[in-house]
Parts: sequence; C-alpha cells; structure tokens
Amino acid sequence: MPGSETRREADPGTRLGHPVIDRYLEFVEARARRNTLLATTSDLRVFFATVDKEPADVVVDDVLVFITAQRRPLSVPKLVRIRDGESGLSAATIKRRLSSVSGLFSYLVMTGERDGNPVPKGLATRRSRKAKGALVPLVRAPRTLPKILEAAEVDALMSALRRWRDRAMVEAMVLGGLRRCEVLGLRLEDLRPGESRVFVRNGKGGHQRLVPISGRFFRSVAAYLGSERPAEATTDQLFVVLKGPRRGRPLSEDGLDEILRYTAGRIGLRHCTCHALRHTCLTRLREAGMALEAIQAQAGHRSIETTRIYLHLSNEWLADEYERAMSMLDSELLAVAQ
Repeated sequence: MPGSETRREADPGTRLGHPVIDRYLEFVEARARRNTLLATTSDLRVFFATVDKEPADVVVDDVLVFITAQRRPLSVPKLVRIRDGESGLSAATIKRRLSSVSGLFSYLVMTGERDGNPVPKGLATRRSRKAKGALVPLVRAPRTLPKILEAAEVDALMSALRRWRDRAMVEAMVLGGLRRCEVLGLRLEDLRPGESRVFVRNGKGGHQRLVPISGRFFRSVAAYLGSERPAEATTDQLFVVLKGPRRGRPLSEDGLDEILRYTAGRIGLRHCTCHALRHTCLTRLREAGMALEAIQAQAGHRSIETTRIYLHLSNEWLADEYERAMSMLDSELLAVAQ
C-alpha cells in the first residue's frame, strides 16, 4: 500500500494510511452513509493491493489488469456459482469496486491532482458510432433474480425464532419490506401502531418514508418491549442487544445477520438473508395484486425500473397475464376459423 501517513485521527477501519486516499475518504464520509464509506474503503484497499502504485501514477492498463485479477477463480478453482455461472468475484462486485476506484480519480481530477480518470467509461463498438456516446460497459453484470422464501419456509423461520425482538425484526422485513439498515435504524418514536405504520427516517440515500406494516409486527414489538428490552437501555433505538457486555446498546448489522444465520441453520433453511426476506415481502405483495407504483413506495425505490423486477418474481401475476393474453388470441383464431 503506497504512503504511510494519515491526515488526522479517524476510525482505522475507514482509513488506508495514505494522505491522498484518506483525504478522499474524508470527503466520502462527509457526504455518504457509513456503509458506503466502509465499502469504498474496502474497494480501494483491494485495488491498491493489486495495483501497487501511487494514485498519480495509475494508468488505464493498471485498471484493466485489476479487472483481470478480480475475474480469476477464488480459492476453490472448480467452484462455479449456480446463480451466474462465474468462478471469480461476481460481476456486480467488480463493477462496484470499479465505481469506487473511479470515484477516487474523479475526485483527484476535480482537485487538480490528475489530468484524467484512468477508469474507462466503457469500450467503443461499431454501434456506438451510430448512437453517439453509447459504450459497452467494461464489466457486464447479469441481472439475476433475487431469492425468495416459500410460505412454509417463512412459517418455519418464524417458529424457530426464540425472542420477540427477533420475530419483530424479521416481520419488519418479511411483512413490511424494510431493508436491514432501516430495521436497525428504527427508533421508539418512529412506531405508529394506531396507524399501522412506521416512519423510516433514514432509508437508502437518506430518503424518508412512511411504511404501512401488519399489526403482527406491532404485537411482537409490544411483547419485546414488555418482557425483553433491558430496563437499563438508554438508547432510543428500538432494537438493542439483550445480553453480554453490550447489553442495552443498539444491535449491529452483524448481530442481526448472525441471528438470522443461526436460526436458519438450525432448521436447514438455505438462502435466508435480510435481502431475501425483503424480496419475499415485495414479491408476495405483487402476487396479491398490489400496484407496481404502490410497491415502489413501499420499497423506497427511487425509480420504477428497480421495482419492475418484481414483475418477474411474481409467478402468479405472469401466469395470469399469459393466460389472459392467450385466451384473447385463441378467441381471435376461433373467430377467423368460423
């Protein structure tokens, strides 16, 4: 890793020990959420571990070498992911890392420390000559469908959860479609049981919204507050640690992931993640006939295009639309034949 001095004292997990890069990470910290900062720090650490150069000396060829290195198979050479058929890192992960690297160099161009960004925007093709500005991306990321749980799997998971706190957190995702960070970000004052809604004050991108959610969630929360939440907890965060040295302090993302992983492992449930629970909720809402625009608001999507994936996940909706269309076509063919 080039360089050795930081500009100021900071969380060592979000600094790399190089004055130029750490200054950029300070810039990211001031305008983005902590998860974004942690991801950017990790991505830049990986990049400069592969490309052992000063930021001012990095060229396009170094970026291409980095992409090739990321595509190499992981520790198990013959292991291929069923989801996308790749053996190295997923294309989505590589694209995210390139985005982080590109952000650093765009910042250096903005501050006058570089003349250009060495991360290419894409590759030119014959078609791009006709469509001005159209480029093929450096890394193609296949759009794969997220995993969802069957109704019986959700029931098994809920039955296996041993605490009301854990039931409430899972219900927030599987009944309300909340993201992991939104569940852990809930505060006591955000609960509106009389309206059957919760206030998400810090959603993805810092956006706020009111989310309707089943009364089952509020009943679980009431049981948790009445019998489990430590009396000595001083935080206004809704979900806290129940035992150990951190008792009464806000529950972390790692803590929630461990609860879900442990519980799913006990009942032999695979592909059970916070994302899967959220996707399950939004898919079932679509299958039940909820309008796509309403699902967009429920999910907190900024673009309707992001929500359209639930058209593909909702098998019942697709089958019904197909049957309706084929019925019309069959009627037309029958009329012509007669």
